[in-house]
Amino acid sequence: MTHKSKNILLVAGFIIILTLCYQLAISKTIALKKDYNSLIQEEELFKNTPKQLSLLMQKQKYYNSLLSKYQIKGGSIQNNLLKTVNTYADSNKLRVVSFLEPHISISHDLTIKTYQFTIEGNYNSILKLIHLLEQQTKFGEIINLHFEKKKNFKTNTYYLQAYILLKSFG
Repeated sequence: MTHKSKNILLVAGFIIILTLCYQLAISKTIALKKDYNSLIQEEELFKNTPKQLSLLMQKQKYYNSLLSKYQIKGGSIQNNLLKTVNTYADSNKLRVVSFLEPHISISHDLTIKTYQFTIEGNYNSILKLIHLLEQQTKFGEIINLHFEKKKNFKTNTYYLQAYILLKSFG
């Protein structure tokens, strides 16, 4: 055997021994280290559990107070919105012409509901209703408000209609 063939066998044997060492020892050590790190992270999460639980309880109390403050009691937001609009319309000489089913879309695990309704009446009363919906009840945000002046041909009078789109998350 020549020196060249001995060197080739030595290098080949070394590579084979390295792959065997990796397969039998090093790869298992790396997998165990990953498991150990994930267990350490879970342990940290469990250490903070009582603190997180108390924070969640405080958030629940806060959100419940918001719901009661803005009069969003049991039932759906759609029913509460319709009730608020009808109550305001009755007391301010407005008329609810239509109230359609909400359009529901899901984007990035977030449900977005868009409510569309039409109100007929005085311009100032409609604006006060919009202010009430956005600022005092917190049902959502008005994303479109379209006023349209129409004529009643039977009585030859004009009236104002507002088409309202209200976007709500959740």
